[in-house]
Formats: sequence, C-alpha cells, structure tokens
Amino acid sequence: MLRTVKPRNARSKRAMDARQPKEVEDPRTCVFVKGTHPGELVTNAMKELMALKRPDAIAFNKKNDIHPFDASSDSQASLEFWSNKNDASLFVVGQSTKKRPNGLTFVRMFDGRVLDMIEVVVDKFISMTEFKTPKSTPGNKPLLHFASDLFETHPRFSQLKSMLISFFNGETIESICLPGIEHVISISLSPTPPTLTTTTSTDLPTTQTTPEDLTSLPKIHIRSYTIKLKASGTRIPKVELTPMGPFFDFSLRRHTPPDPELLKQSLKRPKLKKQDVEKGLGKKRKNMEVDEMGNLRGRVHVAKQDLSRLQTRKMKGLKAHFDDEDAMEEDEGEEDEMSEEKKRRVS
Repeated sequence: MLRTVKPRNARSKRAMDARQPKEVEDPRTCVFVKGTHPGELVTNAMKELMALKRPDAIAFNKKNDIHPFDASSDSQASLEFWSNKNDASLFVVGQSTKKRPNGLTFVRMFDGRVLDMIEVVVDKFISMTEFKTPKSTPGNKPLLHFASDLFETHPRFSQLKSMLISFFNGETIESICLPGIEHVISISLSPTPPTLTTTTSTDLPTTQTTPEDLTSLPKIHIRSYTIKLKASGTRIPKVELTPMGPFFDFSLRRHTPPDPELLKQSLKRPKLKKQDVEKGLGKKRKNMEVDEMGNLRGRVHVAKQDLSRLQTRKMKGLKAHFDDEDAMEEDEGEEDEMSEEKKRRVS
C-alpha cells in the first residue's frame, strides 16, 4: 500500500491537485512496457501504437519481468505503482514466449487499481514507414469506426471496443469542425462464423474460468487512413481516404473482466453543478441560462403591448386639445370656401 504524501509547498500541492479526480478527465496517459522477451515484431508494433498515442505516451526502455495475468507474481502491484508514479491509467505490455508468442496486453486502471485486461496476438503488422503518404498531426483526435455487430453483442469484442476507445480517445471536446478531423481508424472483423451470429450475448461466457474456443473468434483488423475533403458542388464535401498506416491484424487471447464493484465506481458520475443545471445539462430551469462570463440571465415573456397607449415624453404640441382645435379650424375654412363659391354662381 502506498504511503500518503503531504505537499511541502504550493507547487507540490498544485501537482497533487492535478492528479485528483475531475468531472472532465484529462487525456489518458499510456505506458508502454517491454517484458523480458518482447521480440522484434512486438517491439515494432508497440512503437507504431505509441506513435498514434503521442503525446500522451510514455515508453520504458528497460525490460521488466512482468506477467499481468500471473496472480502469484507482483506484476499487478508493479502496474499500480507505475500508475501512481506516472499518473497513467493505461498500460501496453509486450511479451513473446514459446507458449504465447507475439502477445500484447492492454491493461486499464481506475483509482490506481487494475480494472480489466485483455491480451491480443499480433498476427500481422505493416509499419507506417511503408506508406509513402501524408501523416496526421501528432495528438490529433481520430475518428473511430467499428464495422461489426459483434462489438455490441459479444462480451469479448465489447470489452475490446471499450479498451480501444479508452486508448485512442484523446481530449474531451464539445464540438469539432470538419477540417479538424485528419485521420480515421477503422476496426473491423474477419468473416463471422454462423455460430456467433446466432448466439446472443447472454449465452456467451463472461469470465475467464469458463473454457472458450478462441479459434472460432474472428480476427481484428485495424487500419488507419488520412482524410481529405474535396469540393463536391454541394454543402457536403467529397471524402477521400488515403492509407496512412500502421495496419494491424490481432487475435484475441486471454482476458480479465472488470470487477463489478470497481466498474460501478468507474461509471459513477458526479452531481451536476448549479450552473450546469441551468445550462440544461440536468433538470432544466425554464428561460434561464448562464452566459460566457458566468452571469445568470433570465428571459421574461409579456403580453402583446398596445403602442397607442404608450407613455412618451409630454410635449405641448402633442396634446389632444390642440389636435381638436386644428380640426375645427379646418372645418370652418372649408365651409367659408363653399359659401363663396355659391355666391359666385348666383352672381
């Protein structure tokens, strides 16, 4: 168990406050750890994944004797120590042995503890350098595309989808313009066997204790493309995809489902603030909003007004009796003109 560290000055206190839980979390930092025998294929694959994850990536250059799925070892304690030391919530462990070659283990943390793990096999890998095409800006938020129904129905692929979203998801943003989307990562599956399409998710095993036939599960294909928007003559632009790399072909291996209590805590949302409620994020208050400066403003609706009864500035020339006297004088003038015309006709 880690000891509690008290801040000695304001600078260390700010650093500790930055690591505290937040309503809108910072981008997840991922630590790439090499095992005792990572192998060339796994090492290159980790480098390409780290290139997609930058700048929120940390690489350990030295090899470490770590086995995340071995309960008898101190591997999970080491992961929790590294997580608190580097303020990281994701790990990618590369290990290649004779029994399990070319393995990549994705580990997700919550509150300094291991939440869940999933191991994949690197079946095929094409580096980014083999594609002589433009690359995306490091740190740019990608567009994720999952092209299979198994990501919603099968528990193993649902866990993989959640893990990849946590891995590639960057900073939380409220809106984005079209030119800001520079690349897309497509995750698809091989042709699905008929047994998986007819089986519901409730009939499938969700724990590691039940033996599972991994050969029947389809492979995962991860492809990266750059996006180019061209004029189409309409409001919607024409989209062209250019292979950027890297390309991965993965197969599922071992996994550890999340602990129910720890998962419940990780999905818990904080109570909304008063300003957020007034903005409409929670129980909305009618005709009330908060502007950009944080001031509460309300809108009042009144009935239709009769502008003829509107009180204006009092002026002597606008009084009603002046208007009546002018009308009487005009009527007397018209009567005098008519009498003069009659006299002329008679004469």
